[in-house]
Amino acid sequence: MLRLYNAGMRLLALDTSTEYLSLALYLDGEIICRESHAGIRHSELVLPMLEVLLVEAGVSLASLDGIAFGQGPGTFTGIRIGCGVAQGLAFGADLPVVGIATLLALAESVEQDCVIACLDARMGEVYHAAYRREEGDWREIHVPGLYAPHAAPAVEGFDWAGVGNGFRVNDGALRQRFAGQLSQVYDDRFPHAREIARLGSRQLSLGRGVPAWEAAPLYIRDKVALKTSER
Repeated sequence: MLRLYNAGMRLLALDTSTEYLSLALYLDGEIICRESHAGIRHSELVLPMLEVLLVEAGVSLASLDGIAFGQGPGTFTGIRIGCGVAQGLAFGADLPVVGIATLLALAESVEQDCVIACLDARMGEVYHAAYRREEGDWREIHVPGLYAPHAAPAVEGFDWAGVGNGFRVNDGALRQRFAGQLSQVYDDRFPHAREIARLGSRQLSLGRGVPAWEAAPLYIRDKVALKTSER
């Protein structure tokens, strides 16, 4: 299976979009990772973990080519932290930034060419996207969106892999929605800096990095809690 990455790229990747925190250094094709089940402690843990990672790898931020971050969808606070950290580090080291969709990172985490990626969005909904790998790169079949599981966009064919904890919640409603079309389901996967690093290296090599001040989170939902009358 051909995958197009830039072996000569050196970058930092991070993801804080879920309860997990992950960091990765992509160094000329090799990846060094650290992760933690941070809960709500991302802002407390991310910089100390980064310092340890850089020391262990023997590199400095200034020696890198850019920074990639999981831009969402995900938790509001987590996405803001990830974007803010990426911006702050990029400002200080004068590096370009690239945001990678967390659902695309989920797709990248499995050895499948057709992927439905879903994260639990709470309130009976999921963040959903569908991707197909073509000539080593991903094509969006359905862009990231917010849906009730039974209303997730339909796909064609029977060779899809389901990825993400969206397939584990709501009584398995997504499995029912795509019954007969899923060859495998990986409902324990979460967005990880390892895949964000791989995808980010590709984007940066194509010149798609932006200045720190232009980096932005990907928000899909504009509402974070149900009203009492809606519960």
